[in-house]
Amino acid sequence: MNSCVGRVLVIEDEPLLRISIRDSLQKEGWTVDVAEDGAQGLVLFERFLHEFVLTDLVMPRIGGMEVLRRVKSIQPATTVVIITAHGTVEKAVEAMREGAVDFITKPFSMTQLYVRLSNVCSFRRLSEQNVRLQEQLETRYSFSNIIGKSKVMQEVFELIRVIADSDASVLIQGESGTGKELVAAAIHYNSPRRARPYIRVSCASLPESLIESELFGYERGAFTGASQRRIGRFEAASGGTLFLDEIGELPLPFQVKLLRVLQERQIERLGSNKPIDVDLRIVSASLRPLEEEIAEGRFRQDLFFRTNTATIQLPPLRERKEDISLLAQVFLREFADERGKDVEGYSDEVLEVFDAYDWPGNVRELRNAVERALLFCRGPQVTVADLPQNFHGLKSSRTVRAAGDVVRLHEAVVRAEINAIYDALAATEGRRSKAADLLGVSRKTLWEKMKAYDLEVR
Repeated sequence: MNSCVGRVLVIEDEPLLRISIRDSLQKEGWTVDVAEDGAQGLVLFERFLHEFVLTDLVMPRIGGMEVLRRVKSIQPATTVVIITAHGTVEKAVEAMREGAVDFITKPFSMTQLYVRLSNVCSFRRLSEQNVRLQEQLETRYSFSNIIGKSKVMQEVFELIRVIADSDASVLIQGESGTGKELVAAAIHYNSPRRARPYIRVSCASLPESLIESELFGYERGAFTGASQRRIGRFEAASGGTLFLDEIGELPLPFQVKLLRVLQERQIERLGSNKPIDVDLRIVSASLRPLEEEIAEGRFRQDLFFRTNTATIQLPPLRERKEDISLLAQVFLREFADERGKDVEGYSDEVLEVFDAYDWPGNVRELRNAVERALLFCRGPQVTVADLPQNFHGLKSSRTVRAAGDVVRLHEAVVRAEINAIYDALAATEGRRSKAADLLGVSRKTLWEKMKAYDLEVR
């Protein structure tokens, strides 16, 4: 018996065909109501509001097209399939325009009808599942693109709501890939400053010689090559929020200058001694606990207190495993839509593997794993064979690889190259020139590989 069944109204004026359809679908588990013409069918429909309607096109009194229109006016969500012996392209197009999802031409076997109706049912169930998931994300399980139904993430959402309304400095701490940037953006875009600038600075990527000019700006002639005035990040963020990502990477000499700016709310561009007032909120983030950095003498305690009026500690994914399947479904839908792939979900074994894995790269690693899996997925579900190689060792003991599951050599090479490219880009924070160096290829070769494998080419 097929798991995808429902209540269907069959409207058919040929008695033998009507009975055959009813009996066949009932054997497969469907609940079937029958009518001998459109008028009788509409009476039944108004009483039961069926999920599915299977209607003949040409019938006495009320024909199939009118049935289609009336059904859609009463309950637009009902799925309607037209059957007829008078099938033409024009009629099919007209039926689809009016809202029918399929058009079956007589004669047909009961097996053909059952397969077509089962496919329609499966598509409807998948659509309903996506709608429910979207509703969950928009209400209970999402906050400004941060996703989680676990208790710990619900507590994070509530903390963001409370903090956002204030102007307090915020420190976000958590492992790499836990979503610190998303939280920082959520604080800004849910605050009274939401209409003003939101400026992000990656402290770890700024060369020490350029930190002061990047953050405070400079005047023309301040140093060799300063051909014109440049506004720094502090000044650009005035009125809004400045996000200092990986603040613990700032060198100690600059930490002193940063502390003075935060205390006085004034900056001076390089090459000028004129103070400039800045009105902004500071949100900072750190991969490593700053308390440990203070103990090791790498971070100033007074700067810690200045930037840490409120703290948000993001949990690693391994401590919120009830969120894994929800996140995986969201990422699957995102990448399937981008690539135009008809993938309905994951096999049970994939979800078991996801639950067994420790996710050292956290949500970012999960997102990358799903994106890679979509590259190789060729069926309606993602299987373990589609996942990156490091997940294959987590297969359950009951799984035995069949001869047809053995990966062909060419495909194995492709997967290895894709994995290597992703790892190199992750290690270099997306810098292709450095990634190419790590891979031992030219930047052009890397670009061609990414294009060939339909990776992100920008």
